[in-house]
Amino acid sequence: MHTPASDIAVDHHYDLVIIGSGSGNSIPGPEFEDRSIAIIEEGTFGGTCLNVGCIPTKMFVHAADVALATSRSQRLNLNARFDSVDWPGIVTRIFENRIDPIASGGESYRRGPQTPNIDVYDRHAVFVGERTLRTGQGDQEKVISGDEVVIAAGSRPFIPEAIADSGVPYHTNEDIMRLPEPPTSLVIVGGGYIAMEFAHVFDALGTDVTIIARSALLRGMDADLGKRFNDLAAERYRLLGGRTIVDAEHTEDAVTVRLDDGSSVSADALLVATGRVPNGDRLDLASGGIAMGEDGRVLVDAYGRSTTAEGVWALGDVSSPHMLKHVANAEMRAVRHNLLHPSDLHVMPHDHVPAATFTHPQIATVGMTEEQAHARGHNVTAKVQKYGDVAYGWAMEDVTGLCKLIADRDTGKLLGAHYMGPDAATLIQQMITVLAFDLDVREVATRQYWIHPALPEVTENALLGLDFS
Repeated sequence: MHTPASDIAVDHHYDLVIIGSGSGNSIPGPEFEDRSIAIIEEGTFGGTCLNVGCIPTKMFVHAADVALATSRSQRLNLNARFDSVDWPGIVTRIFENRIDPIASGGESYRRGPQTPNIDVYDRHAVFVGERTLRTGQGDQEKVISGDEVVIAAGSRPFIPEAIADSGVPYHTNEDIMRLPEPPTSLVIVGGGYIAMEFAHVFDALGTDVTIIARSALLRGMDADLGKRFNDLAAERYRLLGGRTIVDAEHTEDAVTVRLDDGSSVSADALLVATGRVPNGDRLDLASGGIAMGEDGRVLVDAYGRSTTAEGVWALGDVSSPHMLKHVANAEMRAVRHNLLHPSDLHVMPHDHVPAATFTHPQIATVGMTEEQAHARGHNVTAKVQKYGDVAYGWAMEDVTGLCKLIADRDTGKLLGAHYMGPDAATLIQQMITVLAFDLDVREVATRQYWIHPALPEVTENALLGLDFS
């Protein structure tokens, strides 16, 4: 049973309480200057994306891309050579020179005179009643409440029991980028996007990488791209597919994991990248009357409101079906509007959500796979277009890139777009626009110019290759 806020001694009451300083920190703008606001952040200000996720990982990925391109430059008749990596220099450039100042500057801004209506709390928060939380500032515990509460508490890495219970040292995305030196060898557990991005980074920068995955890598991909990617990964890494870790041990010099087939693998370091867990289970939601689903997500309606607690909203990884920063930002904009305009609510924007994996080859996808399109009863037409069949693909001597478009043969509407290769996350943006504005792909191909010989010609040729007869 949750406790009514009126029965709890409260140190401070606010118009709005925000839990989490990632996307939630973007809610308070000029429109909220007349409201008293509390922001609660027990970790580093700015959230996962800024500090240990999207942004620093892509800075590492870019360095890895350059290193890999240099080591493979012979195909372009260049005699370039990648000799070594200044890992401490990379870490300094990314974190000390860029990420850390942004995080500390964001916190200083919220604590400073520029936002006098906002208080920052830096201790862990748990609900103790309706829209009432126990948290604190420094060494002082506080109980605060709000007319409205936004839960934007994010997620954390999932650690399999076999590793968590073994006591072996391991890394996650939260600390591996700040190692003083790269490991000589690395075992990565997991086959999702985080695992694949770090596999690319460490392999390209000189680490011997072994991947242990229970199923196919990036298993949600369309089958044509998925097979190609898994084949390429098997050529590049030591890939142990269909395997599960049952135990692990460590010595001073190495970590050894034992697998379900009786084999074992040792390396200097172990990276766990087996998915993420919403942080709602750490907030004692039940005490606030807030329902949580079996998957750990805060239950919200179409507008981002808690399904059981009046005045409570949630956004981002803690509640969303899409653990993506651009989705969290879009949900934040919807919730911000709804807080300001309660009589004109906007739904959470979950249509045509794209995603990209910044591994090598880069991957981007939006909409249905071909399998999903068939399963949903569409009269499907699909086209796979190789990067290497267009002029700029020739310039790059690309032999791996694919663009696959899926459309409804009867209506001419795009159902899905999938890219694997250079600039995939950029190329797909045109197809996101096609979906968002419900365009007819039979016209998209022919009623606009496609710059020759630019890489978007791979999209043009894929569109022209769709069969509507």
